[in-house]
Amino acid sequence: MRTFHVLLATVALATAGCSVGPDFQPPAAALPDQWATSTEPRPLDARWWQNLGDDQLRQVVERTVQANLDLASASNRLAQSRSLLQVSGAQRVPALAGGGSYQRERNSSEGLNDPSGRDGQAPFELWSASLDASWEPDLWGRVRRSMEAAQAQVQVSQADRDALALSLAAQAASDYLRLRGVQAQLEVTRHNLSIAEQSLALTRTRFENGVTTHLDVANAAAQVATVQARVAPQEAEQTRLINALSYLQGLPPGALQAALGSPRPLASPSADVPMGVPSQLAQRRPDIRRAAAALHRATAEVGMAEADFYPRVTLGAGFGWQSLEGANLGDWEARDWHYGPTLYLPLFQGGRLTGTLALRQQQAQAAAIDYRRTVLAAWHEVASALSDYQAELRHYAALTEAVEQNSEAFKAANQRYREGATDYLNVLNVQRALLDTQSAQVASSTHVALDRVRLYKALAGGWPRQG
Repeated sequence: MRTFHVLLATVALATAGCSVGPDFQPPAAALPDQWATSTEPRPLDARWWQNLGDDQLRQVVERTVQANLDLASASNRLAQSRSLLQVSGAQRVPALAGGGSYQRERNSSEGLNDPSGRDGQAPFELWSASLDASWEPDLWGRVRRSMEAAQAQVQVSQADRDALALSLAAQAASDYLRLRGVQAQLEVTRHNLSIAEQSLALTRTRFENGVTTHLDVANAAAQVATVQARVAPQEAEQTRLINALSYLQGLPPGALQAALGSPRPLASPSADVPMGVPSQLAQRRPDIRRAAAALHRATAEVGMAEADFYPRVTLGAGFGWQSLEGANLGDWEARDWHYGPTLYLPLFQGGRLTGTLALRQQQAQAAAIDYRRTVLAAWHEVASALSDYQAELRHYAALTEAVEQNSEAFKAANQRYREGATDYLNVLNVQRALLDTQSAQVASSTHVALDRVRLYKALAGGWPRQG
């Protein structure tokens, strides 16, 4: 009866829920009150790719996140972490196991014991069946802390998956925008090549009529070759980007050639970007959520290390039958049973426990430092992306004006050349300036779109978290 009272007291202590070690407190994220922008803060749309004015871009991003093989691996790792959480939780409840055995044997006649009573003169049969239970009460919260650490690891894996989904969405959008930019550059190049070929034909006619010199013909032919030389690298870049998008979607090279090979214009740049408020960044950005979860895990592991200093009690009990005859196995007289506690007390471990505790505390300190670093890096990333986007918008506006002026200058120079009022060198210089500014305008338009994607990524506008 006294033993039974001890067991009851142990169970009562276990269910009281004592947990040693520090309790995790979510860290505060040091972020500004508002972003450095003149517009009023508006909620950030998670599906930012729908705001870029291109339905095909939306399809590319969504198909990438659905079919990407790296993301499938990350989802598998998330599932693994949830399975580990289930394994950790199993320690909180008693383990129950059943068993049975049959043996035909013969003992030595010179041995100490023969349960058959035949003194080793004949073989006998031994039948047994049992049901055993064991449970280690979580007296100091070691199991609870291990479950807490496992749950934090699930959050780490979830944040890793979200970070990869966000990165893939941004990569797919960026490659798509670069593709459209290269295709726009190709159109500019081919348009200028057509103009250069027309100018070469005109110059040759004028040379045949004795109006101009062979130098003008050579300059015009060189201009055609120079513009033509731009085509091959741009076509190669177009193929490379289509293949990159195919890879992101788990497809073979060239699989998207038919769908993406035809040029589409880039959407007009817009200065209006919904950015949300800075205080929400810590909840959105996967890297900050991961750093917080890693700190939570490290804090729980400190509690696990502290719990190892305390005694551990295992309660065991069993009931079964044992008989020399199979027919008698279920008889009440064939029963056997046992119950009682087992005590483990760590008296001397050679410094292993103190060393493990110091290590876990240092790891928790490192996780806290990493959280602060991650938040600061996120703040810098948003500030840099916003500054780059605003600067590129101003750059694009200036280039647009330059293209308009160079277009007018080329028309005037070409007309004067046709009238014989100027030589071809002047036309050539103006056309080169026009080609350069047109190419720069297309590149700037692409950079504006890319910087907008980078800003959305920095703000952690991304695919909704999936379980």
